Amino acid sequence: MRYAYIHAHREFYAVTKMSRWLKVSRSGYYKWRSRKVSAREQQRLLVESSVVTTFKQFKHRYGAPRITVELKEAGVPCSLNHVAKLMAANDLQARNGKGYKYFPSIQTRNHVSDNLLARNFKASKPNEKWVSDITYIKVERGFVYLAVIMDLFSRKIIGWSLDTTMTNQLIIDAFEMAVASRSTEPGLILHSDRGVQYRSGEYQHLLLSEGIQPSMSRKGNCWDNAAMESFFARLKVESIYAENLKGKSDAYSCVFEYIEMFYNTIRPHSTNSYLSPNNYEESYYARCA
Repeated sequence: MRYAYIHAHREFYAVTKMSRWLKVSRSGYYKWRSRKVSAREQQRLLVESSVVTTFKQFKHRYGAPRITVELKEAGVPCSLNHVAKLMAANDLQARNGKGYKYFPSIQTRNHVSDNLLARNFKASKPNEKWVSDITYIKVERGFVYLAVIMDLFSRKIIGWSLDTTMTNQLIIDAFEMAVASRSTEPGLILHSDRGVQYRSGEYQHLLLSEGIQPSMSRKGNCWDNAAMESFFARLKVESIYAENLKGKSDAYSCVFEYIEMFYNTIRPHSTNSYLSPNNYEESYYARCA
């Protein structure tokens, strides 16, 4: 199954590197490739191996719906039902936390905004809709936290901040970077989840002072911020997981290289007609000139 995954992604990554990631031999892959297998069997093996590998990459956190999204984003054709059946056949069950019941306090409902974005991830111009989220990155001795703001028009990362603690300041730093680099106008929507940092009075005041409309996902619904979830998945698969990050400094360098030197400037994005975010925005402004 791992050989099928390598074969499916050989145009994007070196066979040697993928073999090392998946702990298989390069010679074994070429031997596997030379055997005669029907096209239908190859497709079945490809999807199955991709399901297993993606499930392990995300450390058993993703169930069939999110794995289906990941595979489609990676160019692997599949359906939710097929993925669910393959997960059941391979005894793969996501960590769903059903053994723990959480009763939120009244404070957790403060400053909760309506879902203005409503899963409409298309924007007609820059600075019309932004989305934000926080993820964690594993380092040698613990975790660091990354807050990111994306402009949905081009999928460009316009603000980000990384630190060892997940405080209000983390998202405020990302927000200030975004505002400093863009021209905002009243009516801009900034969408996030309902995390305590995003509901803080300090952060909400910053949004309102810029005339920005806060928007929040519905309770426990990660799909309401799917564009950010997809970006974090790509960041980790294409960069973080391939590195041995010892601490904050290593993580910062890794994130900086991926966002500023690769993702924004080089990486083609399907929603941008396969232009990079920077090139897509340049094309927009050229048309408007």
